[in-house]
Amino acid sequence: MLEPSNKTALITGASSGLGAEFAVQLADRGYDLILVARREDRLKEIGDSLHSKYGVKSLPMALDLSLHEDIDKLINIVIENSNLEILVNNAGFGTVGRFSRVEPNKELAMLNVHMIAPVMLCRAILPGMISRNKGSIINVSSLAGIMPIRSVLYGSSKSFLINFSEALQDELRDNKVHVQALCPGFFFSEFHDTKEFTQFSRSSIPRFLWMTSQQIVTESLESLQKRSVICIPGNFYSFAGVLARNSFTAGLIKSVAHLVLRMRKH
Repeated sequence: MLEPSNKTALITGASSGLGAEFAVQLADRGYDLILVARREDRLKEIGDSLHSKYGVKSLPMALDLSLHEDIDKLINIVIENSNLEILVNNAGFGTVGRFSRVEPNKELAMLNVHMIAPVMLCRAILPGMISRNKGSIINVSSLAGIMPIRSVLYGSSKSFLINFSEALQDELRDNKVHVQALCPGFFFSEFHDTKEFTQFSRSSIPRFLWMTSQQIVTESLESLQKRSVICIPGNFYSFAGVLARNSFTAGLIKSVAHLVLRMRKH
């Protein structure tokens, strides 16, 4: 448990990618951090580096959010640290293959990580935020939640995070607590380095479609100031997202996305 602080953020999936970048940028803003991921050594390394550079405190929590018992452990940490000002639900992973062929255990794990954990963490953190009339929740979704063209459950669970964030923000409309659904497209991270994506090559995706974690997190934190629920980083992705959410142009955008994926395969 961290010592009482007016500025503490909890980040899941904090050992790499967007989670690690959120840790860097929030530490730069003076936030103490609760860092959650499965790799404790990596979390400690990040925490030590941020303490050395920014002087912030961090609490590493080695937890697997696909497990209900670990979700419960983290909920207790949230309750103990009732002063949490920012929650970043970033933990996530992808699978490859048709829905009917993917191992059921992987699909259940994805539901826990992408849906159960974020929902329950939001439920645990909101009473304190509401009582202080202050706080931010960032649910890391994906452009796949707007254009579900590949993994069935990945896109569906990310779409849930978007709808959940919009509905929750509407419920909080008379409060200064802000909820954001962050919907990035392709970005450089360890996401595609797992055994699920051994056949994937980053070079098969056009270079202009790739963003960096720094760009995405910067836009996300800037968007918090504008109180926009949906944040789609990058001008190209933002434009595509607007068209994909419009019933008249959604079909066209989906067809183009399928075309890009087919070109990648060839």
